[in-house]
Amino acid sequence: MAYTFDELIAMQRAAEQAHNRVQELRVQYGPPTHTKWTPTQARTYETAMRAWRDLARDVQAAVAEYAKAQGEQRSEVEAAVKRGTQHPEA
Repeated sequence: MAYTFDELIAMQRAAEQAHNRVQELRVQYGPPTHTKWTPTQARTYETAMRAWRDLARDVQAAVAEYAKAQGEQRSEVEAAVKRGTQHPEA
């Protein structure tokens, strides 16, 4: 699948939101190694971690595909995508 740069930015934003959710759960529940979580908390956290991991993997694959198709270095595309999530007007 060919991705547009705007799609890469949207994917990166989704991954960042998923990461923020994981961080929120860590604050809410306490550190996973220092706090006894309920089974529901453990499942919620694991689901959030899985979502973050999957979204991050997908965006990395899309960035690599986009860079190859555009003839650009992957690291440069990745940096541009991250800048694009911070500064939408750029």
